[in-house]
Amino acid sequence: MGDSPDSQDVLRAPLTIGYDFLRTTGPVIGAFLTGLREQKVLGIRDTIGRVVCPPVEYDPETGEPITEMVEVAPEGAITSWSWVPEVREGQPLQAPHALALIQLDGADTSMLHVVDAPGPDAVSTGARVRIRWADERQGLIEDIACFELVEGGA
Repeated sequence: MGDSPDSQDVLRAPLTIGYDFLRTTGPVIGAFLTGLREQKVLGIRDTIGRVVCPPVEYDPETGEPITEMVEVAPEGAITSWSWVPEVREGQPLQAPHALALIQLDGADTSMLHVVDAPGPDAVSTGARVRIRWADERQGLIEDIACFELVEGGA
């Protein structure tokens, strides 16, 4: 095969990955975030009648714009999860927790969020959870502080 280049012959440049722009939320994500501020969770009905939550602007199957917002429950079931034993900087909880896909009642899809649980033995697929709202809501995804287990709901 070819010669490997001497490390001094390789052209190098710094690589910075970032999102150096602002984007408006638009009518769908804006309605979702406004709902969170009001302690409501909104999904959107797609072209075959499924409720997608969190909502998307375009039908996942056809790409057509979709606009029918639907309120879903603040409670649902874990559909998949993983335990996070070591907390890293910037995570929403400062204690070990579960990272889970949660299908809220009334939705046909799952959303990714954290579950505050005492340990991995307390978490299971199918376990019932509900939203713990942030004390002060601002219309951000962080308005959902986390999910918490519902006793007797597994």
